[in-house]
Amino acid sequence: MTLGILLGLIGLALAAGGVRLATLGGSWYYLITGVLLVLSGVQFARQRLSGFWLYAAVFVGTVLWSLWEVGTAFWPLVPRLAPVLTLGLFALLLLPRLSAGRVRAPAYAGAAVLALVMAAGGASMFVPHGVVEGPAASRPAAAAPAAAEAAPWQHYGRTLAGTRFAPFTQITPQNVDQLEVAWTFRTGEVNGPGTKNPGSEDQNTPMQIGDTLYLCTPRNTVIALNADTGAEKWRVETGANSLYWNRCRGLGYYEVPAAAATPAAATDGTPASSTPVAAAADAALCARRIVMSTVDARLMQFDAATGQACTGFGENGSVDLKKGMGEVKQSYYFPTSAPTVVDGKIIIGGWVFDGREADEPSGAVRAFDARTGELAWVWDLGNPDHTGLPVDGQTYTRSTPNVWSTPAVDEKAGLIYLPTGNCPSDFFGGHKPPVCDEYNSSVVAVDLKTGKERWKFRTVNHDIWDYDVPAQPALYDIPDGKGGVTPALIQVTKRGQTFVLNRLDGTPIADVEQRPVPQGHTEGERYAPTQPYSVGMPNLGFEPLSEARMWGATWFDQLACRIKFRQMNYEGDFTPAMVGKPTIFYPGFLGGMNWGSVSIDEQTGTLIVNDVRVPNVVRLVPRAEADKVKATMGHGEGMHPQANTPYASHNTQLLSPLGVPCQAPPWGALSAIDLKTRQVVWQRPLGTLVDSKTKSGFAMPLPIPIGMPTLSGPTSTASGLVFYAGTQDYFLRAMDSATGHEIWKARLPVGGQATPMTYVSPATGTQYVALSAGGARTSPDRGDYVIAYKLKGR
Repeated sequence: MTLGILLGLIGLALAAGGVRLATLGGSWYYLITGVLLVLSGVQFARQRLSGFWLYAAVFVGTVLWSLWEVGTAFWPLVPRLAPVLTLGLFALLLLPRLSAGRVRAPAYAGAAVLALVMAAGGASMFVPHGVVEGPAASRPAAAAPAAAEAAPWQHYGRTLAGTRFAPFTQITPQNVDQLEVAWTFRTGEVNGPGTKNPGSEDQNTPMQIGDTLYLCTPRNTVIALNADTGAEKWRVETGANSLYWNRCRGLGYYEVPAAAATPAAATDGTPASSTPVAAAADAALCARRIVMSTVDARLMQFDAATGQACTGFGENGSVDLKKGMGEVKQSYYFPTSAPTVVDGKIIIGGWVFDGREADEPSGAVRAFDARTGELAWVWDLGNPDHTGLPVDGQTYTRSTPNVWSTPAVDEKAGLIYLPTGNCPSDFFGGHKPPVCDEYNSSVVAVDLKTGKERWKFRTVNHDIWDYDVPAQPALYDIPDGKGGVTPALIQVTKRGQTFVLNRLDGTPIADVEQRPVPQGHTEGERYAPTQPYSVGMPNLGFEPLSEARMWGATWFDQLACRIKFRQMNYEGDFTPAMVGKPTIFYPGFLGGMNWGSVSIDEQTGTLIVNDVRVPNVVRLVPRAEADKVKATMGHGEGMHPQANTPYASHNTQLLSPLGVPCQAPPWGALSAIDLKTRQVVWQRPLGTLVDSKTKSGFAMPLPIPIGMPTLSGPTSTASGLVFYAGTQDYFLRAMDSATGHEIWKARLPVGGQATPMTYVSPATGTQYVALSAGGARTSPDRGDYVIAYKLKGR
């Protein structure tokens, strides 16, 4: 009776949902199965043997249907087969009673087999699936360890090339399991949900210069630490704060040339100490400077030894980045990524608050004299011939694509490579001028000396998907097979596409082709007929979605996801948003790949990259309807007003009723690509469920390596290690760069979403791995930790 009632209730739920799915043009499986389960339940309740045979039909049909739909892929099979296996076990245990004992032995034998299958399936949940194994790139003999003085972590990507590769060999795959906490530092600033700064996130990668580690907090407190002990040397509270999006991903460093740091005597005989040149006196104090941009749009400098303001820089140590921008509403414009310091200049772009309105501050990129703060040049996309301050009464061209991520630099070529974003507003572009289509979501090479454009490459045509180029380009010389090398730029994108370009002229090294994409019908919009695809590089798991790829932790939320999918507008990549019917964006506007960027193992030429595989759902909302709804003042989900355009946008993620992504796992992975062969070396799901909880409160705190969405980026070393911490569980991990196998992990007090770094102390010769851990984005657990690890006994 109990089993009969249970089967009947399950069958009614599946049949009801199945009717809805079938009327939407979806699979009939759920309707047919629901009806059979109801009939089976009735017969079980009546203690009729036909109840078992009806269930057996459901069992066999489900197995055949599942194998037909998804093959033998483990995670797609789990919600399909787990329910019928569980119910089948009870049905077999009841079979002897229904058959008056005639089939006792076969029934119990069958139940034992199902129990073994379920046990094997349960055990398999703790084994990574979706793993790709390829031919490992050969590792040459490690070069002599780099002197610490010659290899500081001085830039966001360690060097201006942005490869996040450290030429150190003290920590190796053989001894990495001997890592232990060397020191822990607390910044005193806890941010995120439940705090007074809910939109703040700690994404800082510390910078190491000599015996000092420099870091910044989301609200721009600058702190200097002893690199060996973690003891605080100095800190500066800048008082910076933003209402919505506090971040400080990194700092810059500048050394004043020796000639400029020594004040010269005045020509009129005045003693040098009283020369009326503030910059010269300041240079003596600030011969070594820490450079920081703030979330209230200032560019600041501090003496690296003392933390004192470099008063000869700008006005008392600060440059107002709002100058020339025109109206800047509170928290609508500021840099979030580290300033680029090179060639005696500080080069900086800025983040613009997405989705607010059509008229927002300029995306202009500026270079300032690193010693004085004077403007050296500006790259104003809408006025490229004017490289200085705007004339009176004018501003830099407003609402142009901005550069919110980190550039890379080839000093030999004299070029800085700028990854551009989008023009406002994100999801409607009928109003956008030609300059937007010319430069949106591109990589642009600009002359370091003059700020003049040298070449550009666009990754999206007429971007109405918020597919900003989010990651720092990585520069690497790829062997050409003829004894020489090709100077390459590797650019990952939110689209999950990886473009490999010749960094001297912007031409593709890996083939790129224009492919037709879906067209829309929204009034006032225009659509690009084709989009660029990097067909010469591997697809890392972003195949188009289908109903069969919809997933759920149970029969019911998988059915709900199938219904959602059928109710939405989706024709594959680049399906444009529309009014009324929600549209699926996959990859979503969080990635693919995002701001964490990549690492390149420079000894093997292996590209290491993490990704996010969660679709977004966007619906255009007519202006009259949107103006009645309060806009979401966060960044990402909710109602974005897109003021001064015909439409607002409402943004969500494609999630099941339990709050898990609707498409089958993994939802995040770490991959390695051989840049010589352009083949996947390995790919592994990244992160477990142990610390995850969905918005609905559903949790399964088990170390199941399902592969979760990731943030931040990886770091690689000359010894053959990859360090990564941007998972939703609270671990810093080390992987073997040749195979991707996890060979060490350390439990963190809270999650992390910053890229780890590694350095060798010049004082002790000890190699450290350091990480900021302020909390994973999806977790309420927040902290203010900076943690460094070293080998036992060092």
